[in-house]
Amino acid sequence: MPEATSLASWTRALRKQLDALGLDSAALCAEAGLNPQHMDDPNARYPLSATTRLWELAVQASGDPAIGLRVSRFVSPTTFHALGYALVASGSLREVFERIVRYHQVVSDALCLELKHEGERYCFRLLRAEDRPAPAFEAIDAFVAIYVRTCRNRLGRDYAPLAVYLRRPAPADPEPWHKVFRAPVFFAAEEDRLEFAPADFDSHLDDANPELAEHNETVLKRTLAQLQPLTWERKVRSAIEAQLPDGEPGAERIAQALHLSLRSLQRHLADEGCRFDALLNECRENLALQHLRDPDCSLAEISHLLGFADTSSFNRAFKRWTGMTPGQFREGLR
Repeated sequence: MPEATSLASWTRALRKQLDALGLDSAALCAEAGLNPQHMDDPNARYPLSATTRLWELAVQASGDPAIGLRVSRFVSPTTFHALGYALVASGSLREVFERIVRYHQVVSDALCLELKHEGERYCFRLLRAEDRPAPAFEAIDAFVAIYVRTCRNRLGRDYAPLAVYLRRPAPADPEPWHKVFRAPVFFAAEEDRLEFAPADFDSHLDDANPELAEHNETVLKRTLAQLQPLTWERKVRSAIEAQLPDGEPGAERIAQALHLSLRSLQRHLADEGCRFDALLNECRENLALQHLRDPDCSLAEISHLLGFADTSSFNRAFKRWTGMTPGQFREGLR
């Protein structure tokens, strides 16, 4: 299995923290085997082994085992690619964390995230990716502090989760963790976990912007697809998109394009937990959202590009997907 990686721009926040402490961040990056120039490339990625080494050097140079908690001050929406803007535009904290779970691999594939509603709380888990080394404890501290800071940006600076659980051993001085989270903190836990009150998670956020969130999700889906291996799902999606302008493609036509029997195609998709009709709908919806943002693309042209027989069929499908007509969606963009 290839080594886990993370966005180089995410490491820039740690470098800014080191600079603020008067330390030579460039020299520390070089010692860790990182090229600092890659931090300015929004798509560049660093291997986990090198970023873990940088966290070790940062703790040694600063003498501060809680340095991960302080990095959140230097995080901006652009730090996490399009995910940062999608989170800013989300309609509730539940939407925020659902998007974090869905697209976190764009930021780092060293963790598997999980959100579950359990009894009287939402549990958000940061789980180590299977068969891969765990990120540095300081990196987990940083991620958890950033998530709590995201909540405060949306609900107010006094917001606090119900509880914080961390795998890291109990530090000699736990005060920095209690000060940042303002909630019960449990060290040496079985897993890294945040717990939230359902009322906080499900309340509507006034500054939500569904169109902006959807636009950035389109970018995230494309980036995530580029990071993932070439699965049968991706092959089928590509074949569907290529054939849509010639009319709605059936599963048999796509199977022929991929040099498969219909039964083999269905078996491959079933093995990956996919269904052909669901992929067809998702491809059409994603392409529709992209084309509708182009003011020079008429509804009739979009209907043709998506393989619909006429504009009325496209209108009905789009309303089924989004709850609004294509015209209403465009009006919202204006």
